[in-house]
Order: sequence, then C-alpha cells, then structure tokens
Amino acid sequence: MYEFIKGGIVEINPAYIVIEAGGIGYSIKISLNTYTNLGKQEKAKILVHQIVREDAHLLFGFYDELERELFRSLISVNGVGANTAIMMLSSLSPDEIVTAISTDNVNVLKSIKGIGAKTSQRIIIDLKDKLGKIRETGQILSTANNTIRNESLSALVMLGFTKKDAEKAVDKILQEFPEMAVENVIKQALKRL
Repeated sequence: MYEFIKGGIVEINPAYIVIEAGGIGYSIKISLNTYTNLGKQEKAKILVHQIVREDAHLLFGFYDELERELFRSLISVNGVGANTAIMMLSSLSPDEIVTAISTDNVNVLKSIKGIGAKTSQRIIIDLKDKLGKIRETGQILSTANNTIRNESLSALVMLGFTKKDAEKAVDKILQEFPEMAVENVIKQALKRL
C-alpha cells in the first residue's frame, strides 16, 4: 500500500494529477478541494489511497490527512464508492461534510450529485460517531485553540447546555476570533445560545 507520492507535477486539472516520481508518472484522481489547495505548485506531496480491482489499480490523492480519512470513512459506507466519495469531496469541503453528518443535515448531502435521500441517511447513521473522532484529531485549529475550545465546551456543558449546541457556538466563535480568550469565548457563546 502506498502512503504518499512526492515529486514534480507534470499535469494537473480538477479531476486528476500526474506526478513524476523516480522516473514514473503516477495518474492520481483528486478532489476539487485538493486541486484548489495545490494551487500553482510545481512539486507536491500527495497522500494516496490505492484501490485494486480486477480491471484496474486506482490511486486517489489528497492534500491532507483529514481529507484522506474522510474519504476512507465515506467509502466504508455501503453504497458509496470511491468516485462518489471524490464527488462529495469536490462538492463540499471536508469540514462542511463533517458538519452536515454530525448535525444530521440530510439536505446538504442530498444536494451532491449522485447522492439520494437513502444514501444520505445511511452516511449519517454509519459515520456520525466515527466522524466525531476524525474531527477531534484532524481539526484545523491550533493546539492553543483546542485547549480554549475544550475548556469553553466543558464550562458550557456544566452550565447546562447540550454539548452539540455548545460545540456549534464555540466552533463558530473560534472561526471568527481565533485568538479569543476562554472567558470571552464563553461570554460570546452565552449570548448566542
């Protein structure tokens, strides 16, 4: 199993990238999210997930570990294949998908081409608990912000708010004001809850 491929970008478009490494050109399917993050780089390190089928060996590439873990979680759901998972990651950012799943938002998932109501519900049922772990480990907050987030959540839950509501409020506040102190995050959250 390949972990990553690092080399010069020979060709890139929103659907795939060709990376030359060790004199070999690897064609790797990517999401629009990965394409956007790569920008105009001449060299790249792409995390990969390999799928071996009877008729093909396919490589799917990702800009970061969060996106790859989300892809792996999505393809573990019955009825969601690799191409559907890439379509999902091209339609929404990884954070938007995780938020839609953790808040039971079937309509957001249904808005993606190829995803119907039943598949949306299956994704939510199968991944809601798993994605909480991915979100905690892969969250794009600094460790200082994670401490602030955790302390703020603890305080709000002790004050009687549900963890789900408190998480929404705290995450939104920290996105708007990443350097805010714990006391101020709690005060802002109390105004919003």
